[in-house]
Amino acid sequence: MDAFLTWFFDFMTDFLQAIWKGVSGLFGAISFLFNFKSIFNQLANYKSNFDVLGWVMCVLVIILIYGIMVGLVFLIVIAARKYIRFRRTLVGNEDLLEEIADLHRDVVRLNAEKERIINMKIDPTGVTYDQLRDMFEANRPEVEAAAVTAGEQGSTENGEQTLSVGSPDDKRFFRLSAVDDKYTYYVAPDYDRTMSLEQICDDIRNFACSRSNLYYELKTIRLMIAGLASTKLILLQGISGTGKTSLPYMLGKYFQNDATIASVQPSWRDRTELFGYFNEFTKKFNETEVLKRIYEASYNDDINVIILDEMNIARVEYYFAEMLSILEMPNPEEWKIELVPSSWPGDPAHLPDGKLQIPQNVWYIGTANNDDSTFAVSDKVYDRALVINLDSKGVPFTAPDTKPKFISYSYIEELYAKAINEHPVDPKTLENISKLDLYVIEKFRIAFGNRIMKQLQVFVPVFVACGGTELEGIDYILATKVFRKFEGLNLSLIRDEIRGLILFMDSLFGKGTMKECTEYLQRLQKSMY
Repeated sequence: MDAFLTWFFDFMTDFLQAIWKGVSGLFGAISFLFNFKSIFNQLANYKSNFDVLGWVMCVLVIILIYGIMVGLVFLIVIAARKYIRFRRTLVGNEDLLEEIADLHRDVVRLNAEKERIINMKIDPTGVTYDQLRDMFEANRPEVEAAAVTAGEQGSTENGEQTLSVGSPDDKRFFRLSAVDDKYTYYVAPDYDRTMSLEQICDDIRNFACSRSNLYYELKTIRLMIAGLASTKLILLQGISGTGKTSLPYMLGKYFQNDATIASVQPSWRDRTELFGYFNEFTKKFNETEVLKRIYEASYNDDINVIILDEMNIARVEYYFAEMLSILEMPNPEEWKIELVPSSWPGDPAHLPDGKLQIPQNVWYIGTANNDDSTFAVSDKVYDRALVINLDSKGVPFTAPDTKPKFISYSYIEELYAKAINEHPVDPKTLENISKLDLYVIEKFRIAFGNRIMKQLQVFVPVFVACGGTELEGIDYILATKVFRKFEGLNLSLIRDEIRGLILFMDSLFGKGTMKECTEYLQRLQKSMY
């Protein structure tokens, strides 16, 4: 045993001395490399015998040795960083798995609680609805905590993690509040107040041609501008590819306030598709781009265009019903939509009592394809909107380069009022329209209606100010507002009466003057055979 202990002592002594020599040798080598005085003294003993090749080899050796040392240090640092990162990942994964397990247990417990509540028998002597509601409210924080995953966490300014569940202290109208911030220091542009309606129509047509290679008849532009004087809703209908969506989009470009496009979906059933809805769970209002644009219009005097693309792919009288009623109210102060029942602290500035005031400077322009994939537009919509038929592509022409303009809505309204004052419908023409109304009532049991006459007395003067003629404007209104209703009649029974109607209009307004009405009635005649 004494011999073994003696051997073991000698073996461990030699082993530890070898380790020490290795460690001391490594540090000695490092210290030698940084002992530049010793290196230069050693080099001085041999430099007198160096030739050119010797000096080159000396420099290369020094660079190589120092490069190897730097590379070793770099590799050691990289290895240490990877190890630390690996350890952090392991710790993070373990924490995440533990958190997921806790959330899973909470979900299982809450599901069991839900099942227990559902299976409870509710009777007049048992648990009441109010008690059930109180039980749910008591468990709401736990439900919200279980529903939020680790990825739904956000960072506060001091770096602490917070859940993104809404609370009454948060802004429930995020987009509308952002609009408030945007207009805090808003400065209105320098609007052009020198152009007439006719010049604006010419300018829009030339702008579409020169900047977008879009070709529209001048009459189409006049109908658009005059129609928006009589109603806030324009309906562009016709075959696909005739530029129905491009026209209002280009209009937004011309006024330097891009249009908002809402692509109507077949599932649209009510106003929430346009304006959004309040989410009771998150306590946030799901805002749409249409809502944001309408709200923003209350801050400016720009012309705001909202495009309802493929408007009749769902039933217009369903999702746009409330707007159709509001836009008909004679007092614009009553144009209000209730978004939420009451106001909260932090709600947008222009949303008093949770009600949205629909501003005047918004134009709604819908497009409609007439095919088997869409719904027929109802009379309710046709009566309130102005219809512009785009049944053919525009003929290319050459136009001078035309720049967009800043034109305010208030200036356009002034031009509308001026046109109505300067170009009222001729009393003789109104008398002839009354005679035509009586004739249509007697022969076809269809009346013009007060709404149509009110629109006519605004549309026609503005159409004249845009460069058209009085009879041309009346012709278009009668064709699209009155005679369109003939499609709902039994055409076989009125076939003989249509010819007499055309002759009667010629006697009232002059032969061949009512081109739109005559062409439309003749198409109806041809469809009967």
